Amino acid sequence: MGQSTSEKTPVPASEATLSAAARDVVQWMERMRSAPCVRPYAGTFVVLASSGAMASSRIWHACDGRQQLERVEALSGTPRVVFRRNDEVRTFWPQSRTVRSDRREAPGLFPRVPVVDGTSISQFYASRPVGQERVAGFVADVVWFKPLDSLRFGYKLWSEQETGLVVKLQTLGPDGRVLEQAAFSELDLNAPVRVEQLSRLMDATAGYKVVAPAVVRTTPSVEGWTLRQPVAGFVPVSCHRRTVSTADEAQSVLQCLYSDGLASVSLFFEPFDPQRHPAQQQVVGMGATQLLAQKILPDVWLTAVGEVPLQTLRLFAGQLERTR
Repeated sequence: MGQSTSEKTPVPASEATLSAAARDVVQWMERMRSAPCVRPYAGTFVVLASSGAMASSRIWHACDGRQQLERVEALSGTPRVVFRRNDEVRTFWPQSRTVRSDRREAPGLFPRVPVVDGTSISQFYASRPVGQERVAGFVADVVWFKPLDSLRFGYKLWSEQETGLVVKLQTLGPDGRVLEQAAFSELDLNAPVRVEQLSRLMDATAGYKVVAPAVVRTTPSVEGWTLRQPVAGFVPVSCHRRTVSTADEAQSVLQCLYSDGLASVSLFFEPFDPQRHPAQQQVVGMGATQLLAQKILPDVWLTAVGEVPLQTLRLFAGQLERTR
């Protein structure tokens, strides 16, 4: 759900000093959206799913008003380092000496709060301050974004008081249960991180095999797809056709991203292949992320993924219509 925030300017002092109780949902979003460009930072953050699965990473982040760069080193799982320069992403896999280069307008709420045009977040969420807490040594305002319908999850966010940076995030189910939590365990808001330094590291691909899948920007209508009725609050953010290599051949996959400003849904369309795709619908839940995969036409396989309730994915799948 989003576009680069690199051109966003820091929140004015008057907005920064506005009391937590006085901010509405739009003001909260603007403050947290601008925060990553207030100061460079470095820290360790941990993602914990309700299943008990945990992942941790080390992040370095810098912004110069024109470019926003970050380096994320995985501290768990397969060793990898991900660089992002605005919407350009490079993933370094040191074990195979491979770099995957891509362009991605990914939503990624934590710690980024993206910009989504054409949706009114205040129609679908209400904000309620719930006090202050310390996270990674910093005092943060805690705000609950309560969903106003059943098509999205709720969020509890911890916004560092001085900069507005999101330092902790919980995704909440309809019963208030924490489905997933991401938080900094250690954070330096005065880190000596520079855009030029991260850019040099990102471009240091010598000795690596660079893999860059062909990506073509498109739209659902150009590709012959439409939603009979929009899913309330969700607007199209981006649509790309990618070439993905399988064991036997290169496969073309269409990805269309929709967002309401907080939650996002990705729809992946590919030719149905009975050798790779099961006959039955697939449903998988991984913390806050839900996945629905099914054949929607005799020759089309759809995979819908998002941090939304399963019924939202079903609604997207049910509203899809091929126009040609």
